[in-house]
Amino acid sequence: MATPELRGKRVLVVGLGRSGIAAANLCLRKGAQVVGTDIRNAEQLGQSLSALDAGVIRDLAGHDPAHFAAAELIIVSPGVPPIAPLAAAQARGVPILGEIELAARFVTAPIVAVTGTNGKSTTTSLIGEMLVRSGRSTFVGGNLGVPLAEAVAEDRVDDLQAVVLELSSFQLETVERFSAHVALLLNVSEDHLDRYPDYASYLAAKARVFAGQTPADFAIVANDRDCLDLAAAGQGRTLPFGLTAETAPPAGAWLTASEFVLVGLSDADHATERYPISALRLAGRHNQLNALAAIAAARLFGASPAAVEQTLREFAGLPHRMAHVRTLDGVDYYNDSKATNVGSVVGGLAGFERPVVLIAGGKDKGGDYRPFAEAVSAHCRHVVLLGAAAELIAAALDDDTAVSRATTMDQAVAQARQAAQLGDAVVLAPACSSYDMYENYARRGDDFARAVNAL
Repeated sequence: MATPELRGKRVLVVGLGRSGIAAANLCLRKGAQVVGTDIRNAEQLGQSLSALDAGVIRDLAGHDPAHFAAAELIIVSPGVPPIAPLAAAQARGVPILGEIELAARFVTAPIVAVTGTNGKSTTTSLIGEMLVRSGRSTFVGGNLGVPLAEAVAEDRVDDLQAVVLELSSFQLETVERFSAHVALLLNVSEDHLDRYPDYASYLAAKARVFAGQTPADFAIVANDRDCLDLAAAGQGRTLPFGLTAETAPPAGAWLTASEFVLVGLSDADHATERYPISALRLAGRHNQLNALAAIAAARLFGASPAAVEQTLREFAGLPHRMAHVRTLDGVDYYNDSKATNVGSVVGGLAGFERPVVLIAGGKDKGGDYRPFAEAVSAHCRHVVLLGAAAELIAAALDDDTAVSRATTMDQAVAQARQAAQLGDAVVLAPACSSYDMYENYARRGDDFARAVNAL
């Protein structure tokens, strides 16, 4: 991708979260005249605003139309929904890019891009670990950890051998020439329908991860019809991954009862690779699929088989993603606060072979709770509901599901403890965002862990 010429250009950055601040700082350091605007005021933005370079003009507590009118380039943060000033600027022909598109134009290393409704962070982290353990200089970030623009501005992506990015649908909405040598689509299910007009629009955003690929690139795609259809948006070579089936294509990655199996990852070599599933430290079938996709991507980028297996054995998982908090009175407590949609909860519950007492609820994201209700019926002894969506979720559950309601996390944990029996698991897996009660899912997970450890 051609590097954009920013020197002297009037750039407006809309949204001053971490990625917006990173984009503003990057543009300033490339010689642009930069204005950063946000509907939040300085107090609401808090300490994070201190990372914004003093040379960036600040337009807070609203959007001054004059800044939109003067802009020659607009960078929009992923958290900013469609707003009238952006639409008007686009109608005037002002280029509008996202932070990922901007930053990627300064990256020369080949990119691995990971998207999907669930499992992105775990898969991204696994790929990064496998490459690093193989001695390859690698940056891991994007929607996970450090924004790409921040790394570019700080010269942290120069002379790398790989850039591994987790990408959300919000980030993918604004890519244009972004191109990943290996793009992964892990799964798709209803999510963010509080932002998108329909499920098809959400899928269209996900499909953009493939749009810039060439025939020399690879698309590692979950072996289901929706995902395979989305991969057709690009020209990369499709490598399906999933459960072994008699109809499995000759090239791809598959799970057997005991092994990860990779077949024909290059045109020149159709050899089969095998790794023991028993090596994976993470629990659950969903994590086996995440690991399978990660192995395929890492091997395409030159990770060694030894590094792959070592990573499987040693990677303990990420915070707030089915993290074990404590065992008390023969009951295990798990923090899966990152399970912010129905699909994530369904996948997580399927990994348990014992009864679960589930704590769920939060701010509704517009999805269908029927798959959630089916998973609850199959795996849960009891459900504790809290948050704004509690009654909406309750209405979807079967009449014979044991349900209680709480107004605080302490109450929810206490009720879950009372409902749990010896050998059960108590799991916080909300199926909702946290924004009704908490700043983010991490604060929610921390509050759950605090309440559990206080028992």
